[in-house]
Amino acid sequence: MLKTPYFSKFRMLKYSFSLLLFILLQLHSACAQHKPWLQFKPQAGTSNGKKVLLISGDEEYRSEESMPMMAKLLAKHGFETYVLFAIDPKTKQVNPEYQTNIPGLALLNSADLMIIATRFRALPDEQMSYIDRYLKAGKPVIGLRTATHAFNYGKDVKSAYKHYSFNEKEGPWKGGFGGLVLGETWINHHGDHGKEGTRAFINGLQVNVDNPILRGVKDIWVPSDVYGIKNTLNDANILVFGQPTSGMTASSPVNWQKTLMPIAWTREYQLPEGRKGKVFTSTMGSSVDLQSADLRRLILNASLWAVGLENSISADLDVSPVGNYTPKMFGFGTYDKGKYPEDFQ
Repeated sequence: MLKTPYFSKFRMLKYSFSLLLFILLQLHSACAQHKPWLQFKPQAGTSNGKKVLLISGDEEYRSEESMPMMAKLLAKHGFETYVLFAIDPKTKQVNPEYQTNIPGLALLNSADLMIIATRFRALPDEQMSYIDRYLKAGKPVIGLRTATHAFNYGKDVKSAYKHYSFNEKEGPWKGGFGGLVLGETWINHHGDHGKEGTRAFINGLQVNVDNPILRGVKDIWVPSDVYGIKNTLNDANILVFGQPTSGMTASSPVNWQKTLMPIAWTREYQLPEGRKGKVFTSTMGSSVDLQSADLRRLILNASLWAVGLENSISADLDVSPVGNYTPKMFGFGTYDKGKYPEDFQ
């Protein structure tokens, strides 16, 4: 019996519908498989038993590039590391401009160290609760660059964690997370942003007492400018001072018209009703800053110090990046769009 044109069209339509359904299911399955974070394990026999959570999420300084690099470097030295990202919940893609979602913060429950490099986040209470619980436990923190202004909740935002905002005005939380935990909140650009870099000056008094964080750290110049500091930091050990350079290269002369500012220090923090913990803060830390070997060394040393492994710090620890590291220059809107966390593996 001959097939009618109507039957052929019906079969073709049915086939097309099935094909479309298959493609949609495949796309859905692929999307569902995207993990919102990265994990790096130390090589067999090298583990130091410590777990580090590195939190990216800033619009300007490309922490989505720097945190995976540092995570791989830390894993090379025995840490188990996880990297979190600002994720657009619709696309599951990394979007540093999406300020209200960093999945995976529950991993802080078992973390030994938090490294944070976020900027002006307004995370939901469920996510913030993990950070708050971690800090109340007095666990160690490393804050890099924009972590001084890691959080920003608008006046109309209802959140139990609004006091984390960088512009909190009064009380024990003055200055928010940056003020209470790190030692300083966002003040200003002391250097000329995008035109002046930072020449680091190592505090010789801390070198003389053999501060383990400074072992092997000798020469740091970074393209990011010096941040302004208002707090006296009397309760801190200032490890590194910084002065703006009149230009954006390591050979640029120091701008002697501008004063020195602290750019790396350690201190203790304590949340109300929390335990004491220790902190390392650096206002350096953009992705291009971390092309400096001695800045990487400073952060590696600080990580070992933070978890009580300072005796393992030597001046010749290998701080070369694992794999290729070619970060972008800082700037707004310059992030790689359409990327998933695994693309930063």
